[in-house]
Amino acid sequence: MNFVQTLRTAVEAVIGHRMRSILTVLGIFIGIAAVSLTIGLGQGTQRAVNQQIGSLGANLLMVTPGSTTSGGVRGGMGSATTLTMEDANALTDKTVAPDVSAVAPVTTTQANIQTSSTNWTTTVYGTNTDWPAVRSRAVQIGAFFTADDISAGSAVVVLGPTTATNLFTTVDQSLGQSVTIGSADYTVVGVLSSGGASAMGNEDDVALVPYTTAQQRLMSGRDMVSTIYVSAASTASLSAAYQEVGAALMARHGVTTDDADFTITSLQSVLDVASSITGTLTLALSALAAISLLVGGIGVMNIMLVSVTERVREIGLRKALGATPGAIRNQFLMEAVSLAMVGGILGIAVGYAAGALLSKAIGMSVSMSFSASLLALGVSALVGIIAGVYPASRAARLAPIDALRSE
Repeated sequence: MNFVQTLRTAVEAVIGHRMRSILTVLGIFIGIAAVSLTIGLGQGTQRAVNQQIGSLGANLLMVTPGSTTSGGVRGGMGSATTLTMEDANALTDKTVAPDVSAVAPVTTTQANIQTSSTNWTTTVYGTNTDWPAVRSRAVQIGAFFTADDISAGSAVVVLGPTTATNLFTTVDQSLGQSVTIGSADYTVVGVLSSGGASAMGNEDDVALVPYTTAQQRLMSGRDMVSTIYVSAASTASLSAAYQEVGAALMARHGVTTDDADFTITSLQSVLDVASSITGTLTLALSALAAISLLVGGIGVMNIMLVSVTERVREIGLRKALGATPGAIRNQFLMEAVSLAMVGGILGIAVGYAAGALLSKAIGMSVSMSFSASLLALGVSALVGIIAGVYPASRAARLAPIDALRSE
C-alpha cells in the first residue's frame, strides 16, 4: 500500500467510529488548547511587563539615595538625603561622564492642588528641562517649562493628563489656568501626553514644576534630590554610563563601593529579572497544561489498543491477502496521528479564539505566536506517533492464522 491508500484506509477507520474518535480527539484538543493559551498568556504578560518598564525611559539609569540609621533603626533605601543638585550637575559634564546624554534630577513631594472650584492631591516633581527626554515623555498641549523658568524660579506647572482632567473639565481647558499649590499660585503652561501605568505607578497623575521653584516654595529651601534619572547615549553604552555615574558620585561623596551612600539601578537589570520571572512562570504553567496533553495521548493509545482488539479478524484477513507487517503498522500509526493532528488543529484554533476573548476581558494582549502554534502541532503529531507505536506494532505482529481464528 502506498501512502495515499494507507491514509484513506486510516481516515475511513476513524470515521467509521465517530463517537469514539470524537472523544479521543477531545483529549488532545483540550491539551493543545491549554498549552497554546498558557504560552500566549506568558508571552503577553512578558510583553506587558517589558512595555511598562520601558515606558520609564530609554537607556535609563536611576540613582537613589542610600538608607538612614537613627536610634539603631535603619530606614529603607532612598530614605537618606545624600543626593544634591550639584551631584546631578556634575553628571552632565562630558569629561566626567562621556556616555551620559541627559540628566534629570527630581525632588518629590505630595501636594494638594486647588482651583477655584475643586482640588486634587497628586505627586509634585521639581525637575529640569531634560526630564521629558530622559523619561521619554511628550507634551500634548502647551509646552514644557524653559531654562529661563528654572533660572527665575517661575511659578509655572506642567500637569499630567489625569491631574488635568480631575482639576478641569477637559485637558484643553487647563492651559493657561491658575492653580494653587501650597500657598502660591501657579500658571499651567502645558499638559503631558499619556504615559499610562508603569512600574513607578500612575505616570499620568503628576505635576511638574522647575526644581528651583520646588526648592524655594515647596521644600523650604532644602537642596534635596530624591532621584537622579540618567539617560545613556545608547543601549550599548548603558554599562559604561553606569560605571561613569558610579565613579563620579563616589569621588564627590568620598565613599567606596562598600560604603556607597547611593544606589544605581539599571532598567536593563530590572527587565532581565522581570523576564526571568515571567519566563519561569510560563514554563511552570505550560508544564501543568502539558499534563492534560499527556492524558490525551494516553487516551489515544487506549483507543488504538481497543481498535486493534476489535479488528483482529480484519488484520488477519489483510495479512492473508498479502499485506505486510509494515503496511499494517503504518495504517494504525496513521490512524493515531490523524486523531492527534485533528485534535491539535482544533486546539490551536480554539486557543487563538480564547486568547482574543481573554485579551478583551482582562485588557492585556495574549500573544499567540505562529512558531508556538507550529510547535504545538508538532507535539500533536509526536503524541500520535508515540501513542500509536505500541498498538501498531502489536497489530503487525499478529499471525494471520491466529487472527482469523479469533472471535
